[in-house]
Parts: sequence; structure tokens; C-alpha cells
Amino acid sequence: MSVEIISSAQNPRIKHLLALQQKSSLRRQEGLFVVEGRRELEHCIHAGMDIECIYCLDPDTVGDVSYNIVQVSPNVYERIAYRGSTEGLIAVIRSPQPRTLESLLLQKGRGVNGQPLFVVLERVEKPGNLGAVLRSADASQATGVIVCDPLTDLYNPNLIRSSLGAVFTVPTVVCNSEQCITFLKQNGIQILTAQLQDSRLYYDTPMTSPTAIVMGTESTGLTDVWRMAADAHIRIPMLGQLDSLNVSVSAAILLFEAVRQRHLSCMQH
Repeated sequence: MSVEIISSAQNPRIKHLLALQQKSSLRRQEGLFVVEGRRELEHCIHAGMDIECIYCLDPDTVGDVSYNIVQVSPNVYERIAYRGSTEGLIAVIRSPQPRTLESLLLQKGRGVNGQPLFVVLERVEKPGNLGAVLRSADASQATGVIVCDPLTDLYNPNLIRSSLGAVFTVPTVVCNSEQCITFLKQNGIQILTAQLQDSRLYYDTPMTSPTAIVMGTESTGLTDVWRMAADAHIRIPMLGQLDSLNVSVSAAILLFEAVRQRHLSCMQH
């Protein structure tokens, strides 16, 4: 195993790594992104993604000697690491080909009772929120997440970190709202928009059929194009003085209500 050793944060490779972490435009231009941590890297490898290079404190912790490995000094690792407890592993990954909406319907073994269950997020801005929604989508075995008109990219380091690698385990598609609405309607998937106005309680709304739960930003909510396209408007009861929950919390509540209804339906049949 041939291992390059870098001990200076001024090394061009280190500068390039930092630029990939910080600039979405560079990630898109070069088709590369950065993953930090053993768990996240294992999910990435399991998803079949190509590893360009692994930066590490100790090459013996990598395991597979076929990877291009760069050993860095502790001071360099401290410079490139987003967080401390990541087992001394940071990797540069080749971005996969984007998924299509149609490919989501080919996902076998996802969706309780085999019925598609999607989370749709419109104009999501905070990578931490999207990452947390992906974790809930993984836990509920949702068929996929559809991100419409996003204001952040899927391979933002904060998103990958907050998703704990779920960005690699949950089929995810990026598109615009019009494309998504057409896809959902053509495939007979009911559209449930989470909103306060003109809505009914979420647990009074059937979710056992193919369903897409659509959510907007916490500040402005959904745009009119989604409100008009919806088959039903649903809301989570707010018993306190505030009128909204974090979008990731709301997504988890609604996803697991769909799971509850589907399990109950399965038991009844």
C-alpha cells in the first residue's frame, strides 16, 4: 500500500479538500464531495459510490488497501475535520449520476405494505433540516425523498453530517415543483400538503394508499402551486402559543402516522 503523507495545511490537496467542503459550485463543477466519519463512509461505500481518496490519521484504520490513501498529521486533520469524533477518516467521493423521478418507483422493499410513500420538500434551505428529514425517511422506510427547487445541495457537508449517512441510504431526487407534481399525478400518488390554512388533522387523513407528504419552509410555508395541486391539506395540532414545528420534526410525525396506518391496515387484513 502506497501512502502519501501530508503535514502542512498549505498543501494544495488540503486546500482543494477545504474548498470542496465550502463551495457548492466547486462540488458541482468537479462532481466531487466530502464525507467525514466511518459510519457515513460505510453507507457511502455500501451505496456503491466511487471513492477518490481517503484522508486519515492512521492508514491501518482504513482497512481496504485498494483505496488512494493520504495520511495527514494531527494538526492538518484538525484543520479539515468538521467535528472531532470521526475516527480520523475523511474521504473525497465522486458524485453519482442524479436519480430520476421514475427510478423511485423501481425501489423494491421500500414503503410499508409496498405502497409508495414520499416526502417532498419545497425550497428547503437549511442543510441540517434536510439531513434530519432524510434520517426520518430512512427510519420509516419511505420510498424516497423529493427535493423541489432546493436552496442547498445534497452533498453539503452539514447535510451529510446531520443525516448520519441517510443521504446515501434513502433514494433522493432533485427537481422542480412542476415536474414533481406531474410525476405524482401521473402515477396516482395522493398529494398531502402540510399547512395550517384550510386543513384537517393529519391523523384523520388516510395515508394507506400511495402518498406524498409535501412540506415547505418554516418561514413561508408552501407556494400556491402545491396548495392548488393537493388532494388534501393536513395539519399537526398546535396546543401551545407557537404555530409551527421544525420541518424535520413535522416530517417525522407525518411519516410515522403513515407507517402506523399501514401497519394497522395490514393487521386488519
